[in-house]
Amino acid sequence: MLHKTLSTILLLASLAGPASAQIRIGQTAGFTGAVAASVKEATDGAKLYFDAVNARGGVNGQKIELVSLDDQFDVKLATENAQKLINQGVVCLFLNRGTPHTQAIMPLLAEAKITLVAPSTGAMVLHDPVNPWVFNVRAAYQREAERTIAHLNLVSVQRIAVVQVDDTFGADAAVGIRKGLATAKLEPIAYEKYDRTKPDFGPIMPKIVKGDPQAVIFIGSGTAVVDGMKALRAAGSRAQMVTLSNNASAGFVKALGELARGVVVSQVLPSERALGIPIVKEATELAKAKGLELTPASLEGFASAKVLVEGLRRAGREPTRASLKNALETLNRFNLGGLELSYSPTSHTGLDYADLSIVGPDGKFKR
Repeated sequence: MLHKTLSTILLLASLAGPASAQIRIGQTAGFTGAVAASVKEATDGAKLYFDAVNARGGVNGQKIELVSLDDQFDVKLATENAQKLINQGVVCLFLNRGTPHTQAIMPLLAEAKITLVAPSTGAMVLHDPVNPWVFNVRAAYQREAERTIAHLNLVSVQRIAVVQVDDTFGADAAVGIRKGLATAKLEPIAYEKYDRTKPDFGPIMPKIVKGDPQAVIFIGSGTAVVDGMKALRAAGSRAQMVTLSNNASAGFVKALGELARGVVVSQVLPSERALGIPIVKEATELAKAKGLELTPASLEGFASAKVLVEGLRRAGREPTRASLKNALETLNRFNLGGLELSYSPTSHTGLDYADLSIVGPDGKFKR
């Protein structure tokens, strides 16, 4: 009798599926190094949503596990980490950071037939031509850059200088800057590049300051941009300082200290304090419950996680790399909570939202 009862229990358990089954998601990003602050905030935002989903029983009864590896914002290590995660059997890669890093990973995606969801970069090469394995959530850097120039021109700022990291990210964003300048019928009064691995702003700032710019746009990441902005002020310039959304983090503001006030930062999602927008309200409530502060970077991570979870939900009870890719391409006018996102086999762009913010005296981003 005991044997029959035990057999029945085991049979029912096998039909129900493994109780502790997990959907493993792989992430490589710079948890240390130049972009550590914004990477941590974005990942915390993604975990907010994953944790909430897991607390409700997971996706189709399976819990999500985010496996994160630190690549120190190094391209070679990012590629090695991505391969390691693929070999470990993750169902997709998610929320990596960096344009050259993503470009280095892309050949691995086609080889392993695995998707990369929500790369934390707005490089146009990820949008056009469409890469069948890359699903973007955030808008392109070129869109942000054009929007930034249009705003500066609108407020009669015409003497604009540009300080650009000399890599594929810098070159990509520069296309948007030049488009925006051409539309405004302007030319930069100075345009300087710096090395990504060994930034040295000493020789650059005298050339920037010489033209007495009204605004200086910094295209770069994390600590390098912080150092560049400090060098600009040390050189005596009071120009408006501007940068892109990859620096929209509380950690970036903290690193700038007193110099942060008045810095303009482009954004790819609504204000993290716009509680009238459902996704912001949802994220804020979950963040408060965990004692976290919602920032632009964490909101981007949160939105990215929502997109991935919906793809997993549509991919079936036991999602595979192939079923997830197919499921993501069925997202048509998917409501993230006040924002709509659509994919198709011919478009993996995601959102097209771009706005500007300014760092207030309290260190918060204001719209």
